[in-house]
Amino acid sequence: MSLRYALIALLTGRPMTGYDISKSFSRSVAHVWHAPDSQIYPELKRMERDGLLAAVEVPWGTKGKKKEYHVTDAGLADFRMWVESPLQPQRQRDPAYLKAAYFEFADPASVREQLRQHQTYWEEQLGMLEATRATLLDHTHVTLAARLAKLSEREGERAVRFKVYAYDGLIARVRTELAWIADGFALLDEITGPGGGEAGAGAAVASPR
Repeated sequence: MSLRYALIALLTGRPMTGYDISKSFSRSVAHVWHAPDSQIYPELKRMERDGLLAAVEVPWGTKGKKKEYHVTDAGLADFRMWVESPLQPQRQRDPAYLKAAYFEFADPASVREQLRQHQTYWEEQLGMLEATRATLLDHTHVTLAARLAKLSEREGERAVRFKVYAYDGLIARVRTELAWIADGFALLDEITGPGGGEAGAGAAVASPR
């Protein structure tokens, strides 16, 4: 998947300026396709050049102007073609799992700290994903609400259900990750004893929700 399809997906809701796209991207599409502003703004220009987006100037502040991007018919056609094309599975490239396979080279205290950091990150991700899923269900998600306003009731229901389906998959992945981390703490306790390799008590492992 390229960044341009993530941007078209976002803009199917409503036209937006680059600034609004950046803010909305981080709250929705970035959950499945991360990209920094340094990639987003150049890609918007390329998409405009390629005829996938059209830009019009709109007032910004008291005297300024900004480009507001709209998806063109060509952009929608290209997006539909991408959505309907066969998915090419991606080979695994995850440094966390590569390192885990060779933890015998590391001090147990270092391994335990890495697992703690990993656990904290995924717990935060789980909370964010579950909160976003709730806004999809109650239609308070800003980007979704803008799109639903243009759809029939039946079309809107389909859109919501597919998005919730995607988030259910993301949430399941995170829960699996947290369970794997919990197994890592248990393995360390088995090999080194509870809290082995560090001062004080062992880590309190939060079970995945």
